[in-house]
Amino acid sequence: MEILILWVPYALIGLFAGAMAGLLGIGGGLITVPLLAGLFTSQGFAPRHLMQLAVGTALAIMVFTSLSSTWAHHRRGAVHWPVMRQLSIGIMVGGWLGGVLAVWLGGLLLAGLFGVFELLVAAQMAFGTPPAPHRAEPGRLRNLVSGVLIGAVSTLLGIGGGTMTVPFLVWHNIDVRQAVGTSAACGLPIGLVGALGFVVVGWGRADLPAGSSGYLYWPAVLAISVTSVLGAPMGAWLAHRLPRQRLKSTFAGFVAVLGLLMIGKSLLGF
Repeated sequence: MEILILWVPYALIGLFAGAMAGLLGIGGGLITVPLLAGLFTSQGFAPRHLMQLAVGTALAIMVFTSLSSTWAHHRRGAVHWPVMRQLSIGIMVGGWLGGVLAVWLGGLLLAGLFGVFELLVAAQMAFGTPPAPHRAEPGRLRNLVSGVLIGAVSTLLGIGGGTMTVPFLVWHNIDVRQAVGTSAACGLPIGLVGALGFVVVGWGRADLPAGSSGYLYWPAVLAISVTSVLGAPMGAWLAHRLPRQRLKSTFAGFVAVLGLLMIGKSLLGF
């Protein structure tokens, strides 16, 4: 019974995050990180490790969801593999940098940065317009530098990087479908390098919960990974039946509330 009580909340988070990803194309980290931080708080985890555990766990979950999403896009020819490989080199460098920064900044400041980022995403969803394509495809050096930035920010916040990768690729005249598919593929190196980095920097730290490998909490990884994959088709099904713009506005409000809560945690402490 205790095991069921432990796993059910994680499974529900996974269903919701997967459904939102399928419905709006929003990476699960935007949802899972703040919800995991709240759940970890209620479970009595050490406050100084909450945000690092939430981010590291979200990155590990991303490995599984990215594999599924990448395969689906690849089958439709929607992954620009040359650009993805060039971006991935920078992403791996930036991923290690983001992991180190996450520990150096500490949980409260990390929560504040995550909250600010969520408010920016919410504003973009509610009021922003897609970037207009202006240039040719990005070159090797531009992809490398951009990959470092995308990898560092994504790993620092536990997100897939789609909020940065897709606009970057569309702006460089890559078809939006290929931009989304390539962004999904870039989530794999972000998740792998980021999760490994959080395992390494958190290894041997005191007060981590049982079932952790560094800053990676396996019960949440397994439950959320399974149910998010199940939730994604539900979101895709709803996407073809509900008014998309109204949904985007509603979800933008939800993300904004999560962002404000994270900023509040940063200012008031966990």
